[in-house]
Amino acid sequence: MSSVVELIAAPARLQVAVPPRSAPAAVAEAGPSIGRRVLATAGRLGWRVLKPTTAFAAFLLVWQFAPAWGLVDEIFLPPFTTVAQAFIDLVRSGEMWTHVSTSLGRSLTGYSIALTFAVPLGVAIAWYKPVSDFLNPILELFRNTAALALLPVFVLILGIGETSKVALVVYASSFPILLNTITGVRTVDPLLIKSAVSLGLSPLRLFQKVILPAALPSIFTGLRMAAAGSILVLLAAEMVGARAGLGYLITAAQQNFQIPIMYAGILAISLLGLVFNGVLVALERHFSRWRVESNA
Repeated sequence: MSSVVELIAAPARLQVAVPPRSAPAAVAEAGPSIGRRVLATAGRLGWRVLKPTTAFAAFLLVWQFAPAWGLVDEIFLPPFTTVAQAFIDLVRSGEMWTHVSTSLGRSLTGYSIALTFAVPLGVAIAWYKPVSDFLNPILELFRNTAALALLPVFVLILGIGETSKVALVVYASSFPILLNTITGVRTVDPLLIKSAVSLGLSPLRLFQKVILPAALPSIFTGLRMAAAGSILVLLAAEMVGARAGLGYLITAAQQNFQIPIMYAGILAISLLGLVFNGVLVALERHFSRWRVESNA
């Protein structure tokens, strides 16, 4: 009887004894693997943040100490802390927001108008040869004419007010968007188009599902170029006959020899450009989620 009891109890003891031996081994194997992955991810993220931060820090340190080292005259290039204080004073007084909002309103208005007609026109030129043959000569003429060279023409025809400034932004923004849209549509893989046509997609669905998504990276490159160009051209226009705007702020500060305020206006332009570019990059990532990103 005792032997039978021992035989029945033995498997139970074996079943109870097995998990304590295998569980620590599994935890020991999984623990370092998870820890290494977490550390590797944190290291990659830290390096991505550290690289641009280091570059900015080095630039600001050179700016701060260049006058003290005698590399430049402090009158013409004040230390960064002096410029930052002038920037803060302009923000506190509300003057900075007045100029930024004025420039931003003009820039966004012209940019939106250019975006509205440049993308459809670029698609039409790239896809329909008669439209391309008809419009290419005039486009080649105007795309090689700098926007700032036409500033006096816009002022003479449209006046010195808001209309000429917005029109100049429209002109400067249109060609980067237009040309990159044409390039994007024309470089779509023909195999994708043939496959979509063989599946019975209508022309409208072909544009919606194949051509526009494939051309989107090139279109967004044009949008980013146009955003930078619109701000630069607008600043030049605001230096002529404007009463508000970042271009006016910089010119007025220079004429009154308020050098820290002048550099504060330039700093505001840089920050505005960074915000513009960041918004467009975020939109591109949102609408191009189908793309496979490189790990390199």
